[in-house]
Amino acid sequence: MSKMPALFVGHGNPMNTLQRNDYTEAWRAFGRLLPQPEALLVVSAHWYFGATAITAMPQPRTIHDFYGFPQELFDYQYPAPGHPDLAGEIVELLKPEWVGLDRDQWGLDHGTWSVLAHMYPDADIPVLQLSINALKPLEYHVQLAARLAALRERGVMIVGSGNIVHNLRMIQWRQTDMGYDWSYRFDDVAVELLSDRPGDVLRLTEHPDYDLAVPTPDHFVPVLYLAGLAQAAGQPLVPLLRGHTMGSISMTCLGLDADVPLRKDPACAARLPEGVPPEQTNI
Repeated sequence: MSKMPALFVGHGNPMNTLQRNDYTEAWRAFGRLLPQPEALLVVSAHWYFGATAITAMPQPRTIHDFYGFPQELFDYQYPAPGHPDLAGEIVELLKPEWVGLDRDQWGLDHGTWSVLAHMYPDADIPVLQLSINALKPLEYHVQLAARLAALRERGVMIVGSGNIVHNLRMIQWRQTDMGYDWSYRFDDVAVELLSDRPGDVLRLTEHPDYDLAVPTPDHFVPVLYLAGLAQAAGQPLVPLLRGHTMGSISMTCLGLDADVPLRKDPACAARLPEGVPPEQTNI
């Protein structure tokens, strides 16, 4: 079996789940054009807490981890099965690092299902989530990703879901296709580095726009997992989709061994509903 591709997806806000736009059409193309995985392991920005854990329940629940959105979004379910046996194997793979088996606490959050709703709308592929350990330094995540690389040879697609640029306090929520100059600068430098020297990804923390682009690490860490996988493979990451929304969110997607044409100049990412305070919505 050849190595399964790995992806980083800039997921934007959860309204993308319900919409057909240039970004979600690209996610659908990923699902059509890439090899069908045996299972999916997703590192979502929204499972960010003080431990490394993996979902290990047979049927993970759909978590609606936000507020202020239309009822239709709260009604949405992504009933993909889990894979407890694979979760146990991953715990063994990552030893001596401790990884907890979460049998009843978490599930699939919107960082996962807003993307998979388009990539794999039938929800028939087993899905596991790996938490982001908020207590660990950034280097930990790059190193942990390299340990996960062996899963790609076993039919597991690893997906990081976050945003390279993600600053909720500076959102221009009516401007769905706009990006600040600093947002473009940081995203361009990140893509250039990851396309050339993914092992140097942490040099991005020295960039003058880093504090604006990454005011909190939760949405940035998932791209570190793709950088770690690329470093382990001795290959660059390839940009699959470039774009910005609401000024301060980058929708860039990157692939490893992902033979999908680059989508140029996408537009029309989902906007936030009227009255939703963006810095408090958990997007």
